[in-house]
Amino acid sequence: MINIPALEQMNQILHILFIFLPFFWALGTLPPPDALFLWAMEQVLEFGLGGSSMSTHLRLLIMFIISAGTAVASYFIPSTVGVVLFMTGLGFLLSLNLSEMVLVVKHIGTKSNALSSGSEIRFTWREYLFYSVVLVLALLETGLLHHFASFSQISKNSPQAVVGYTLMILFIILWILKEIQSIYIFGIFRNPFYPKDVQTVTLFLEKQTKLMKIGVVRRILINLGRYYFMFWFVWQNTENALLETVIVSAVHLLISNTDLWWSRSLDTGIKLLLVGIMRDRLIQFIAKLQFVVTVLVASWTEKKRRKSATTLGVLNIVFSPFVLVFIVLSTVLSSPLVPLFTLPLFLVGFPRPIQSWPGVVGTTACVCADTVYYCQMVPGLTTALQSAMAAGSLGLLLPGSHYLGRFQDRLIWIMILECGYSYCCVNIKGLELQETSCHTAEARTVDEVFESAFEQEEYVKLCSINEHFGNVLTPCTVLPVKLYSDARNVLSGIIDSHDNLKEFKGDLVKVLVWILVQYCSRRSSMLENVHKTESKGKASLIILPALNTEPQTESPEDTDSLNSENLDDWSDDVFGEEPTIKKGKDEKDQLKVLPGINLPIPGSVESQNVDSHFTNTVTEKSLYQAVALGYPASDKGKQETMAYIPLMEFSCSHSHLLSLPEEWMSNCLPNSKMKEMSSLFPEDWYQFILRQLKCFPSKENASNVVEEIAKDRVLKDFYVRAVMTCYFSFWGGDNMIPSPGHILRVYSGVLPWSLALDWLIEKPDLFQLALKAFRYTLKLMVDKASLGPIEDFKELINCLEKYESDWYIGLVSDEKWKEAVLQEKPYLFSLGYDPNMGVYTGRVLTLQELLIHVGKLNAEAVRGQWANLSWELLYATNDDEERYSIQAHPLLLRNLTVQAADPPLGYPIYSSKPLHIHLV
Repeated sequence: MINIPALEQMNQILHILFIFLPFFWALGTLPPPDALFLWAMEQVLEFGLGGSSMSTHLRLLIMFIISAGTAVASYFIPSTVGVVLFMTGLGFLLSLNLSEMVLVVKHIGTKSNALSSGSEIRFTWREYLFYSVVLVLALLETGLLHHFASFSQISKNSPQAVVGYTLMILFIILWILKEIQSIYIFGIFRNPFYPKDVQTVTLFLEKQTKLMKIGVVRRILINLGRYYFMFWFVWQNTENALLETVIVSAVHLLISNTDLWWSRSLDTGIKLLLVGIMRDRLIQFIAKLQFVVTVLVASWTEKKRRKSATTLGVLNIVFSPFVLVFIVLSTVLSSPLVPLFTLPLFLVGFPRPIQSWPGVVGTTACVCADTVYYCQMVPGLTTALQSAMAAGSLGLLLPGSHYLGRFQDRLIWIMILECGYSYCCVNIKGLELQETSCHTAEARTVDEVFESAFEQEEYVKLCSINEHFGNVLTPCTVLPVKLYSDARNVLSGIIDSHDNLKEFKGDLVKVLVWILVQYCSRRSSMLENVHKTESKGKASLIILPALNTEPQTESPEDTDSLNSENLDDWSDDVFGEEPTIKKGKDEKDQLKVLPGINLPIPGSVESQNVDSHFTNTVTEKSLYQAVALGYPASDKGKQETMAYIPLMEFSCSHSHLLSLPEEWMSNCLPNSKMKEMSSLFPEDWYQFILRQLKCFPSKENASNVVEEIAKDRVLKDFYVRAVMTCYFSFWGGDNMIPSPGHILRVYSGVLPWSLALDWLIEKPDLFQLALKAFRYTLKLMVDKASLGPIEDFKELINCLEKYESDWYIGLVSDEKWKEAVLQEKPYLFSLGYDPNMGVYTGRVLTLQELLIHVGKLNAEAVRGQWANLSWELLYATNDDEERYSIQAHPLLLRNLTVQAADPPLGYPIYSSKPLHIHLV
């Protein structure tokens, strides 16, 4: 063996190669074992076994083992017909989305209706029936063809030639129909059949009707083409297989010499495999070549680096043969071409799977408050993608393809992970909404690219050229998706208007009354055994704990008044710290709470969590002691008696239907203060609300019952106490016109300390209702200022009912805001303040069907920049936040590409799990 020349040459080559291995390792061109292993499995599965790249590494491993086992098992089947049927059947089954089908069957077996999340496609029995019929037909056709057909040498008149001509015609028709669906042909020439000036959903859908019909025809032809391929055992990607089969058929028809190596040594199956590999590598080579040119142009167009870029450009031209060798080598290995620091210095990256990043897709993301908007849009976007992919609007669907969607301030990154027979698996990422300077610059470029494509006027030439052809982004189509549009308005002149604020206080009382009456009416209808009368015909008896006003012996600690020095002033600083208690060194300066009583400390209410639940049991005596503790210091001999509520009877036996909860009936304000504020209670509005209710028993004398309840003075007095106590807690006893800062603080749930606040926060339900009423009133003030005044009570009720059913009015930071977005509330409103501009703003989200612009990215540009990101951070250890490779560039979209990488190297705020889209 020592004298074998081949081994001697290999020995010499390996000695030279081993010398350079440390150098290759330092440059990051040697693959890690796991990446090399997964890449090898992916290449063999795709080009040797006829499969596809998988969405997860586990799926890749399982599919590889099953596919390889199938190929090996076929050698042990003695009958050739059996081999054909075995390979055809398993080839079809393995091309299906088996994991999702098994999941559906499992849920059906457990009688569960929730098959999967709303963003995934659910299978139906019709699809199972369709797949079964196709499988039976495939087995029948291949078996009959193998048994009866005779495969003679291909000639111009042979059946194989007829099939070849038919497939060529079918391929040309499908290619034309696919190109018509997109905005640009070859990414260069504008499609004259595509709708112009697409800005609204209605207009787009009207103009796209013909294209949708063409898409249906194309889908039918693809399905018919699959039946042609039954005897080729090709299932995975019909369009690619069609191209490969056309090439093989054309070569057979053009080459008449049967002595050539291509015709003599290779059978049809091997030829199809070789053509498939060459097709894939040719697509990669063209994309890599475009990427190299784009990097060179991008470096030249940057004025700050034009001098160094000129030098690098000259070197690339001088050493262009070596650059071309790098491109060819990376193409052959199907590895990314790495532009070091995104400069025109290229290396061959190590081979890695299409997925690019280790770990399961969709498990990591930099979740923030804006993530919820992407969560809401993904189900609708998946449905829109299904239609676009089936019609061919997104071009050829290949694993590793990347698309970018744009709507307002949202950027959606879509990556195809896996393709099979009648399905496609994608990952959808959402990029940050808080735009940095680099993000804004590239987002503006994306907007310009899409506007030049989709918002052209009617007089523009039919066959215009893509103005942004050199960009890595090529516009494809627009997708109608149901999502939230975001509008931000400046409220200057509304929230700071003296007249509006004056009306605000009057409207607040009305809204409080409406909110409480509605709550009590719903509460009584849901609770059957609450406030039952002891016997029919007798009036309801409401027994309330009376406040003991007799003098009591109290400890000095209990009778000491709160020193004003212990409390911070409730300042007008909108964004200042919340009031806190100044901790004194002396214990007697601190408020002592009686054992077993959960008491709020006056002055520190604002630092408490509004949404917290009070779980401690508070006795009646301790409750009123807490109320007493809420009063300021006064002379013991001149203390004003608190409101004493004796046993009182409703004058109407049906008043219990609208009765307040018993814990809300107590009073914490002095009688004189309550009597003073009672004049603000709108009794006519209260009577009108009661007459509009529909919660009473369906009787013939229902109107009489309503009148009796409306005349019940006891019930009205309870509402007066509850409403005016809530009203008092908003203003802290200040009768002045509120400032805009005060409005914003209360809207945000930060109320000034007052006598009523301790009482109110002990009742979380009432607190939330009062806060909701305040927010409704603010929205009412904005609507009145912009749409006009409210004419009558009926219009006001209609407005409030619309707020209740169609709006969520609150804070963006609230958890309920996220819930409202996910539940797809039609409208959301929030009040805010812009410290940079010094203005108050209103934010309105409106749910409607809108258009998302979608474009295709150069897949090799994305892979190359991601490979550079990995190389730069892990090998070059350059983690500078202002490094050159993440700076904005309009051609490469560097900053957006880095954002879309999986964490920790990238930082998308949303990443979906693999979404399976059904394409039949």
